[in-house]
Amino acid sequence: QVQLVESGGGLVQAGGSLRLSCAASGSIFSRNAMTWYRQAPGKQRELVATITTGGGTNYADSVRGRFTISRDNANNTVYLQMQSLKPEDTAVYYCYALTPWATGYWGQGTQVTVSS
Repeated sequence: QVQLVESGGGLVQAGGSLRLSCAASGSIFSRNAMTWYRQAPGKQRELVATITTGGGTNYADSVRGRFTISRDNANNTVYLQMQSLKPEDTAVYYCYALTPWATGYWGQGTQVTVSS
């Protein structure tokens, strides 16, 4: 069982920055691929960024160059640094862990609101 707790969301003006954190417990964190998803009202949940156990990263086209995913295995935490935020980045952001046994776990989400 993996527990994930996101934090760092809030209200920010367009062009601003936020850093989301996702603290994990209940498993060997370094073995999990970690992903940030987001879901805007009335829209499907979409992948934002992912980081592998080896540190490889991948980003949605809509955030590439503005967002950076990173992980701190010593502190069982994954981060999403968001810069140059746009109103269309407004969503609930979720952390997702995929274990080596192909079991997935979700966090409860954190709201990000970008005002124009």
